Amino acid sequence: MRSLLFVPGDDAAKLKKACASAADALIIDLEDSVAPDQKRNARETTAAFLANDLADAPTLYLRVNEIASGELEADLHVALSDKIAGVALPKARSGDDVRQLSKLLDGAEAKLGLHLGGIGIFPIATETPQSVLAIQSYTECGDRLLALTWGAEDLAAAIGATANRQADGTYTPPFELVRSLCLFAAAAAGVQAIDTVYTDFSDPEGLRAESVRAVRDGFSSKMAIHPAQIDVINEVFTPSGEEVSRARAIVEAFEAAPGAGVLAIDGRMVDRPHLRQAENILTRARQAGRG
Repeated sequence: MRSLLFVPGDDAAKLKKACASAADALIIDLEDSVAPDQKRNARETTAAFLANDLADAPTLYLRVNEIASGELEADLHVALSDKIAGVALPKARSGDDVRQLSKLLDGAEAKLGLHLGGIGIFPIATETPQSVLAIQSYTECGDRLLALTWGAEDLAAAIGATANRQADGTYTPPFELVRSLCLFAAAAAGVQAIDTVYTDFSDPEGLRAESVRAVRDGFSSKMAIHPAQIDVINEVFTPSGEEVSRARAIVEAFEAAPGAGVLAIDGRMVDRPHLRQAENILTRARQAGRG
């Protein structure tokens, strides 16, 4: 995945329109974009949408309400479907919340007649101070873990920050720290790290700059709040032809010399870490249809 687009679960028209977008995945949202008095409507609208033929739709995820909300079990009971690949868990406090959701999914999968463990989970793992301090716990929260992502908006409110970005649009130091912790925790858990949303959907250049930094640092994909953001995200997260050619040359060189620790390619020394980087680039290119 390169791009994951949030879509309000209570808006049938937006759900239908989003299926025609270029997003690699849709996150049907039952949480922040739905008013408290519309939660039931959102579940029912989502269930009706998922009853359609969605063979050509992007990968579908469901953002449920947080565990402490009292809404989660109703979300799963009404809106979960065999067309949902995974559940986004907001305001997760630690890996314990992921394990608790996993148990609920065991029952939901049994009810739907699905393979046990088939629906994955990706927690939004830094929306609370507790979660930031417990970030290591996500490396030991079960086989359902698909990815880790982070959130800056709820966290800013939770710690009393008046802003989470500097004048040039980059994150302030506390939020850069949280972003980095999410990246390291995902790598330690062996799952994808998904970068958070860029909230100013009228600023494509700011989005591009942030996406470039995300790719540089090791994020595999980025979430979006508006369809207009998808083309920029997909472009940036798709390796260029030059990157693919160089990565392929590194992989082929090591295949031809399997016992080598260091090789010279085009006048540059490359070693095993460079090989792993090259393999990651080729994986991203294949997923984007360029490999």
